Amino acid sequence: MNKPRPLQSGDEVPEFSVVDQDGNLYNRETLLGSCYLIYFYPRDMTPGCTTQACAFRDEYMNFSKLNILVLGVSTDGEKSHKKFIHKHGLPFPLLVDEDHSMAESFGVWGQKQFMGRVFPGVHRMSFLIGKEGKIEKTYEKIKPAEHAKQVLADLLI
Repeated sequence: MNKPRPLQSGDEVPEFSVVDQDGNLYNRETLLGSCYLIYFYPRDMTPGCTTQACAFRDEYMNFSKLNILVLGVSTDGEKSHKKFIHKHGLPFPLLVDEDHSMAESFGVWGQKQFMGRVFPGVHRMSFLIGKEGKIEKTYEKIKPAEHAKQVLADLLI
């Protein structure tokens, strides 16, 4: 099992085609011309993932003012995403990557270790993507409670 190898600044966004919690299609082509943040997270309703999602929720207006779309991605399905959004009042879409093909193409799928167990999974990483479809910044070391503010600070530099 491989360690994650996330895409880096200057890399082109790979091909992907996924739906959100409501079945709306997202892919590289539909997002061209938009600036957006894709944040990958392990699971809906878990403590760290909830903290991170709620931090993005709390800063969502600031991202909107900067015309930055926020898109969360995990391997959970539409039903799980809907519950997560409803429970925490998330104002942004959560993309469904049940076969982890999107996570693999961005290089965030790989070996994880928890409580002595080794297993494959999504690593918590984010990508800030520019209008031309290229990665402007990769976030590999993320603190869930601080990540939204960190991205905003980078955008305002």
